[in-house]
Amino acid sequence: MVFIYLVLSAQFESFADPFVIMLSVPLSLAGALFALWQSGGTLNIYSQIGLITLVGLITKHGILIVEFANQLQERGEDLFDAVRHAAVLRLRPILMTTGAMVLGAAPLAMSRGAGAESRIQIGWVIVGGLTFGTLLTLYVVPTMYTLMEQALGKWLGSHHREAPASDAKPQTPAAE
Repeated sequence: MVFIYLVLSAQFESFADPFVIMLSVPLSLAGALFALWQSGGTLNIYSQIGLITLVGLITKHGILIVEFANQLQERGEDLFDAVRHAAVLRLRPILMTTGAMVLGAAPLAMSRGAGAESRIQIGWVIVGGLTFGTLLTLYVVPTMYTLMEQALGKWLGSHHREAPASDAKPQTPAAE
């Protein structure tokens, strides 16, 4: 987890944005462990492989929202408008990714026969973690992003993320 945080910090050139993104991980882990418990599974090597997959997938959702909100703010949009637009415009890709993974893992979760014990663990971790984690991520990431940006704006000054200034120099009339 520390390695993922450091990589995201380097990518976003910020320590706050990766923190917001990583907040979705405990939410998905709670969903995964609940699904594992409900299905009668155990925390073994197979379920841990599912958890690693889940961490990568659920952080992707946060990255989509935070990255797009940052881009919109750099273009000059207000914080609330940027977060709202980012959440709305990235909802469809997030739901499509989640739907594809949940539907792809459902046969694993419901498998029977020889070797099904290992596939069931991975399947329930992915199905439960992505379903629960995605639903909560859609609310938690925009909310925490807004709170963190407001806090950083107060701490670092009112112009934490400014729109880039144009390169054009103002034209002044020549003195006659």
